[in-house]
Amino acid sequence: MTDTRYLVHGVFWDGRPDDGGRPVLRLQSPEGEFREIALSRGQRLGFEVVEPGRFCLGHVQMQQAGSRSHVLCASGAPAIRGKQCERCFVLDESRLMHDFHRGGRTTPGLRDYLMQEHWLYVATFAGGATKVGTASGPRKWNRLAEQGAAVARYVARAQDGRVVRILEDLVTADVGLTQQVRSAAKADALLQPRLATALDTVNACAAANVRGLLARTAVDGFETVEEQWARPAHADALYGNALYGNKPRHAYPHALEAGRHGFGIAAMSGANALARLDGSDTDFVVNLSQLAARTIVLGDFASDVPAVQEALF
Repeated sequence: MTDTRYLVHGVFWDGRPDDGGRPVLRLQSPEGEFREIALSRGQRLGFEVVEPGRFCLGHVQMQQAGSRSHVLCASGAPAIRGKQCERCFVLDESRLMHDFHRGGRTTPGLRDYLMQEHWLYVATFAGGATKVGTASGPRKWNRLAEQGAAVARYVARAQDGRVVRILEDLVTADVGLTQQVRSAAKADALLQPRLATALDTVNACAAANVRGLLARTAVDGFETVEEQWARPAHADALYGNALYGNKPRHAYPHALEAGRHGFGIAAMSGANALARLDGSDTDFVVNLSQLAARTIVLGDFASDVPAVQEALF
């Protein structure tokens, strides 16, 4: 057990698609150094939330080489806007990319980042909710892994970030696909996920509709593609056909804003963990995105096991 207080930055997926990626919980020490806790199958996660409220995670600064750097909050201030203080929110260059294609303000570094190749994708989540989204070339696979998609298809490769966001808005306006699915909705859907075959059908139909729209558009600077995203192996226990209907799942019963928590990781989908509590054979879905911007200490803690009455059939 350690008394070091860490600021949680969230769940990230590193690695390559051919090795299934590597889900980690990224933590910031008081000295500003980062530590990553593996969230692979069979790993145990134990922590205590030691301070109330959320604290600023800093801001993103875009480099002229097309990369980005994370600048820590200078004052460690409370989070006012989502996971940022007012100052870091204003300095965050990443938020400007969403208005770039509409003539919004940009910086040299952000312009370089947006001028690289981007992909347009259609992603479907456990309950069938489907969205359209974009990813830069280097983050093509990882972005969908971090979002927790059940199945996804790339539908276009654009020459830059301006073109891909024009296409994204066009798909939302004409096909009706949303550009965001809430993290709480993703977690809820994992309690009773639809069959993997059904999710694939939903996604394939939506992707076909998008490709049909793209074939008719007058927008230049892209090509239509047909490529399926490779879901990480760490999510197989959540989405595999053989597991559907075999065992009930329950929402994690404890709020992550306070208290001591500890459980084993059975699977990961985005920021959602399929967890096993000590002394229980019940599966719980834990939305670890709720930990972002909170302060924790790591330790050999264990979550209290609730009295769960399984449904009888």
